Amino acid sequence: MRLHLTVAALVSVASLLILPNGATGHAMAQAERYQVDPMHSSVVFRVKHMNVANFYGRFNEISGTVEIDEDGSGRIEVTINTDSLDTNSRDRDKHMKGEEFFDVAKYPEIKFRSNDIQKSGADTFVAKGEMTMHGQTRPLTATLKRTGAGADPWGGFRAGYETKFTVKRTEFGMDGSLKALGDEVDVIVSLECMREKQQ
Repeated sequence: MRLHLTVAALVSVASLLILPNGATGHAMAQAERYQVDPMHSSVVFRVKHMNVANFYGRFNEISGTVEIDEDGSGRIEVTINTDSLDTNSRDRDKHMKGEEFFDVAKYPEIKFRSNDIQKSGADTFVAKGEMTMHGQTRPLTATLKRTGAGADPWGGFRAGYETKFTVKRTEFGMDGSLKALGDEVDVIVSLECMREKQQ
Protein backbone atom coordinates (compact mmCIF):
# COMPACT_ATOMS: atom_id res chain seq x y z
CA MET A 1 0.00 0.00 0.00
CA ARG A 2 2.84 2.40 0.86
CA LEU A 3 4.48 1.72 -2.52
CA HIS A 4 1.27 2.51 -4.37
CA LEU A 5 0.85 5.78 -2.46
CA THR A 6 4.45 6.78 -3.18
CA VAL A 7 4.06 6.14 -6.91
CA ALA A 8 0.82 8.10 -6.98
CA ALA A 9 2.47 11.01 -5.20
CA LEU A 10 5.38 11.03 -7.64
CA VAL A 11 2.99 11.04 -10.59
CA SER A 12 1.10 13.98 -9.10
CA VAL A 13 4.28 15.98 -8.52
CA ALA A 14 5.54 15.18 -12.02
CA SER A 15 2.26 16.37 -13.51
CA LEU A 16 2.60 19.71 -11.73
CA LEU A 17 6.18 20.09 -12.94
CA ILE A 18 5.26 19.35 -16.55
CA LEU A 19 2.48 21.95 -16.66
CA PRO A 20 3.79 25.54 -16.44
CA ASN A 21 2.96 27.48 -13.26
CA GLY A 22 1.28 24.37 -11.87
CA ALA A 23 -1.65 24.76 -14.25
CA THR A 24 -4.05 21.89 -14.79
CA GLY A 25 -4.85 20.38 -18.17
CA HIS A 26 -8.27 22.02 -18.03
CA ALA A 27 -6.75 25.44 -17.39
CA MET A 28 -4.29 24.97 -20.25
CA ALA A 29 -7.17 24.29 -22.62
CA GLN A 30 -8.88 27.56 -21.75
CA ALA A 31 -8.76 30.23 -24.41
CA GLU A 32 -6.56 33.25 -23.86
CA ARG A 33 -8.15 36.61 -24.50
CA TYR A 34 -6.69 39.00 -27.07
CA GLN A 35 -7.64 42.60 -27.81
CA VAL A 36 -7.63 43.79 -31.41
CA ASP A 37 -4.91 46.41 -31.96
CA PRO A 38 -6.73 49.07 -34.03
CA MET A 39 -3.51 50.73 -35.20
CA HIS A 40 -2.23 47.56 -36.87
CA SER A 41 -5.48 45.96 -38.05
CA SER A 42 -7.16 46.51 -41.40
CA VAL A 43 -10.54 46.13 -43.08
CA VAL A 44 -10.45 46.43 -46.87
CA PHE A 45 -13.31 45.86 -49.31
CA ARG A 46 -13.54 45.49 -53.08
CA VAL A 47 -16.53 45.93 -55.39
CA LYS A 48 -16.91 46.02 -59.17
CA HIS A 49 -17.45 49.50 -60.64
CA MET A 50 -19.47 49.80 -63.86
CA ASN A 51 -18.74 46.10 -64.37
CA VAL A 52 -15.31 47.21 -65.62
CA ALA A 53 -12.80 47.61 -62.80
CA ASN A 54 -12.44 46.73 -59.13
CA PHE A 55 -12.94 49.63 -56.72
CA TYR A 56 -11.31 49.47 -53.28
CA GLY A 57 -12.15 51.10 -49.97
CA ARG A 58 -11.36 50.60 -46.31
CA PHE A 59 -12.47 51.27 -42.76
CA ASN A 60 -9.93 52.88 -40.45
CA GLU A 61 -11.44 52.13 -37.04
CA ILE A 62 -11.85 48.56 -35.81
CA SER A 63 -12.03 47.01 -32.34
CA GLY A 64 -12.81 43.63 -30.85
CA THR A 65 -11.67 40.55 -28.96
CA VAL A 66 -10.38 37.15 -30.02
CA GLU A 67 -10.34 34.03 -27.84
CA ILE A 68 -9.17 30.77 -29.44
CA ASP A 69 -7.81 27.83 -27.42
CA GLU A 70 -5.44 25.06 -28.50
CA ASP A 71 -8.34 22.94 -29.76
CA GLY A 72 -9.65 25.77 -31.92
CA SER A 73 -12.81 26.57 -29.97
CA GLY A 74 -13.39 30.09 -28.73
CA ARG A 75 -15.10 33.35 -29.59
CA ILE A 76 -14.55 36.33 -31.87
CA GLU A 77 -16.23 39.73 -31.70
CA VAL A 78 -15.32 42.51 -34.11
CA THR A 79 -16.81 46.01 -34.40
CA ILE A 80 -16.19 48.42 -37.28
CA ASN A 81 -16.95 52.13 -37.10
CA THR A 82 -18.81 52.91 -40.34
CA ASP A 83 -17.97 56.61 -40.08
CA SER A 84 -14.30 55.64 -40.55
CA LEU A 85 -15.01 54.72 -44.19
CA ASP A 86 -12.15 55.82 -46.45
CA THR A 87 -12.35 55.64 -50.27
CA ASN A 88 -9.64 58.23 -51.00
CA SER A 89 -12.25 60.85 -51.92
CA ARG A 90 -14.06 63.14 -49.46
CA ASP A 91 -17.02 63.61 -51.78
CA ARG A 92 -17.40 59.87 -52.35
CA ASP A 93 -16.98 59.16 -48.65
CA LYS A 94 -19.79 61.62 -47.88
CA HIS A 95 -22.01 59.97 -50.49
CA MET A 96 -21.35 56.43 -49.26
CA LYS A 97 -21.86 57.42 -45.62
CA GLY A 98 -25.30 58.75 -46.56
CA GLU A 99 -28.71 57.09 -46.69
CA GLU A 100 -28.14 55.41 -50.06
CA PHE A 101 -25.35 53.24 -48.67
CA PHE A 102 -24.07 52.87 -45.10
CA ASP A 103 -26.29 55.56 -43.51
CA VAL A 104 -23.75 56.01 -40.71
CA ALA A 105 -25.94 58.41 -38.73
CA LYS A 106 -28.48 55.61 -38.25
CA TYR A 107 -26.15 52.60 -38.34
CA PRO A 108 -22.80 53.62 -36.81
CA GLU A 109 -21.36 50.10 -36.54
CA ILE A 110 -20.82 46.86 -38.41
CA LYS A 111 -20.53 43.88 -36.06
CA PHE A 112 -19.53 40.24 -36.29
CA ARG A 113 -20.05 37.79 -33.42
CA SER A 114 -19.09 34.14 -33.72
CA ASN A 115 -21.22 31.39 -32.22
CA ASP A 116 -18.99 28.47 -33.24
CA ILE A 117 -15.31 28.08 -34.11
CA GLN A 118 -13.74 24.84 -35.31
CA LYS A 119 -10.09 24.13 -36.07
CA SER A 120 -9.71 23.08 -39.72
CA GLY A 121 -5.92 22.93 -40.05
CA ALA A 122 -2.66 23.67 -38.28
CA ASP A 123 -3.25 27.43 -38.51
CA THR A 124 -6.78 27.69 -39.91
CA PHE A 125 -10.18 27.91 -38.26
CA VAL A 126 -13.77 28.05 -39.50
CA ALA A 127 -15.78 30.71 -37.69
CA LYS A 128 -19.56 30.66 -37.91
CA GLY A 129 -21.54 33.58 -36.61
CA GLU A 130 -23.67 36.58 -37.45
CA MET A 131 -22.82 39.84 -39.17
CA THR A 132 -24.90 42.94 -38.54
CA MET A 133 -24.74 45.81 -41.03
CA HIS A 134 -27.18 48.53 -42.02
CA GLY A 135 -29.68 47.25 -39.45
CA GLN A 136 -29.75 43.73 -40.92
CA THR A 137 -28.28 40.61 -39.33
CA ARG A 138 -27.25 37.68 -41.53
CA PRO A 139 -25.34 34.43 -40.90
CA LEU A 140 -21.71 34.46 -41.96
CA THR A 141 -19.13 31.68 -42.18
CA ALA A 142 -15.50 32.64 -42.70
CA THR A 143 -12.19 30.79 -42.77
CA LEU A 144 -9.71 32.38 -40.40
CA LYS A 145 -5.96 31.94 -40.87
CA ARG A 146 -3.46 32.56 -38.09
CA THR A 147 -0.73 34.58 -39.81
CA GLY A 148 1.75 34.55 -36.95
CA ALA A 149 2.30 34.83 -33.20
CA GLY A 150 5.12 35.94 -30.93
CA ALA A 151 6.47 38.29 -28.30
CA ASP A 152 6.75 42.01 -28.99
CA PRO A 153 9.59 44.31 -27.80
CA TRP A 154 7.48 45.68 -24.93
CA GLY A 155 6.96 42.45 -23.04
CA GLY A 156 3.62 41.59 -24.58
CA PHE A 157 2.50 38.79 -26.86
CA ARG A 158 0.72 39.22 -30.19
CA ALA A 159 -1.13 37.03 -32.65
CA GLY A 160 -2.33 37.78 -36.16
CA TYR A 161 -5.41 36.49 -37.99
CA GLU A 162 -6.79 37.15 -41.46
CA THR A 163 -9.98 36.22 -43.24
CA LYS A 164 -11.48 36.82 -46.67
CA PHE A 165 -15.18 36.50 -47.47
CA THR A 166 -17.85 37.82 -49.83
CA VAL A 167 -21.20 39.38 -48.95
CA LYS A 168 -24.08 40.66 -51.07
CA ARG A 169 -24.89 44.19 -50.00
CA THR A 170 -28.52 43.87 -51.09
CA GLU A 171 -28.98 41.21 -48.40
CA PHE A 172 -28.25 43.96 -45.89
CA GLY A 173 -30.68 46.42 -47.45
CA MET A 174 -28.01 48.35 -49.36
CA ASP A 175 -29.42 48.44 -52.88
CA GLY A 176 -28.31 51.88 -54.03
CA SER A 177 -26.57 52.44 -57.40
CA LEU A 178 -26.61 48.78 -58.44
CA LYS A 179 -25.98 49.77 -62.05
CA ALA A 180 -22.74 51.46 -61.05
CA LEU A 181 -21.54 49.27 -58.18
CA GLY A 182 -21.81 45.50 -58.03
CA ASP A 183 -23.84 43.59 -55.47
CA GLU A 184 -21.05 41.26 -54.35
CA VAL A 185 -18.45 42.81 -52.07
CA ASP A 186 -15.19 41.06 -51.26
CA VAL A 187 -13.90 41.79 -47.76
CA ILE A 188 -10.47 41.24 -46.23
CA VAL A 189 -10.08 41.56 -42.46
CA SER A 190 -6.57 41.43 -41.01
CA LEU A 191 -6.31 41.49 -37.21
CA GLU A 192 -3.24 42.05 -35.08
CA CYS A 193 -4.19 41.17 -31.52
CA MET A 194 -2.52 41.76 -28.17
CA ARG A 195 -2.86 39.16 -25.42
CA GLU A 196 -4.41 40.52 -22.26
CA LYS A 197 -2.12 40.38 -19.26
CA GLN A 198 -3.39 38.14 -16.49
CA GLN A 199 -3.96 39.82 -13.15
